Amino acid sequence: MSRRHVPAVIGLVAGALVAVPVPAAHAASVQVRCSVPDLVAAINEANASPGPDTLRLADRCTYTLTAPDPENPGNGLPVITSEIAIEGHGATIRRDGHAGKVPRFRILFVSDTGNLTLTRTTISGGFATDCPAFPGFPGLACGGGISNAGTMKVTRSRFTGNTSRADVYAQGGGIDNPGTGSVSETEVSGNRVIYSGSEAGGVAAGAGIANDGPLKVTHSRLTGNTASVTKAKESFAFGAGIISFAETTIKNTTVSGNRSFAPNGFARGAVANGIPEPGRMRVTGGAITHNTSDAPHGFAQGGAIANNALMTVTKVEISGNRAVARDGNARGGGVRLGPFGTLDLTDSRITGNTADAPNGTAQGGGLDNPDGGTLRARRNKVLRNTVTAKDGTAQGGGLYAAGGSAGSGTTTLEENTITHNRAGDGGGIFKASGTLTLNGDVVRDNRPNNCSPAGAVPGCTG
Repeated sequence: MSRRHVPAVIGLVAGALVAVPVPAAHAASVQVRCSVPDLVAAINEANASPGPDTLRLADRCTYTLTAPDPENPGNGLPVITSEIAIEGHGATIRRDGHAGKVPRFRILFVSDTGNLTLTRTTISGGFATDCPAFPGFPGLACGGGISNAGTMKVTRSRFTGNTSRADVYAQGGGIDNPGTGSVSETEVSGNRVIYSGSEAGGVAAGAGIANDGPLKVTHSRLTGNTASVTKAKESFAFGAGIISFAETTIKNTTVSGNRSFAPNGFARGAVANGIPEPGRMRVTGGAITHNTSDAPHGFAQGGAIANNALMTVTKVEISGNRAVARDGNARGGGVRLGPFGTLDLTDSRITGNTADAPNGTAQGGGLDNPDGGTLRARRNKVLRNTVTAKDGTAQGGGLYAAGGSAGSGTTTLEENTITHNRAGDGGGIFKASGTLTLNGDVVRDNRPNNCSPAGAVPGCTG
């Protein structure tokens, strides 16, 4: 029996078995004045009440937090431990980051018993220095705006200017979701994840959103977020827009203007997928545009998408993205597959993306499948993508394909249009190894040639 129900009183009346239930607690609705103490008190009272509660914030009020919650100093507000709806009415909850004496803390944490619905609220200025969903691991920071270990539903809200920073592993500058979450009609912009350590192997992941639990993102905007690491070699900055390690659905959402920066390290994708099987990331509709993965003296892998798991992309605009690595290796200006990646790409446009590596190696301006992954692409437009590498190697303007160390990589194309792409060699397609098949595809008008090496791609000429 659910703990939320009191056992019925059973009585025998006139030969019939009659259950007499105790009435359920009614939901409480509280108007919260434009006052931080009132907001704190309202959350504490809601946590203590037996039923769901709705907190109605003052219209367009700015609740400015100048001190953390005394019981949980990693958070600005009391931990959400029960079912609470916060109706913002255009209000902002912010940490006063401009005041030098204000300590660093995230704005909200939802515990594993909590259930938060957040509507029409701006969350800003949060600064995470710990990871409450994974206690006992020093050097981790999760969720500058919010960390959700329970259930979270965010609608018509904004997460902006939040930060997660750590000297081992930082994730979720705006939103961190190890619980169950949904985000709709929401802007996640200008958030940061920062690895500040000096040792190799540090990580900054998911500047906008980091996901470790089931998550749905719909009709939202993930823009201008930044994942960065120090110059320590072999550190990782990835998923400047979103990184996922659990089932994720993204629909009709724009991911634009995000940047992953890793000098001497690995910069990967505005959208990064590492979900263990059988989980999958599904992206349908929307656009992934004008994002940058930048790794001077390192490895830039996937300007828009870096996929190393199961992924489906349908009817998505992937354009104007860049993978840049001066004196390094730039792969996949649009999309890059890792050795464990399987990507089904359908009815999408991969246009105007660039892989650029001055004095280095650049491959796959639009699509890159170099390490043994599986790419199935059908009815896509792969147009005007570019690979450049002044004084270096530039291959595969539209697509670069290789089998990886085991030679097992496969690329299957069907009814795609691959035209007007450019590289030093293999302007349309460069096949280094592995298996690549064409099935009714149009490959033409690429420079300096359509496919390379000559004869490597059956059915492709010029």
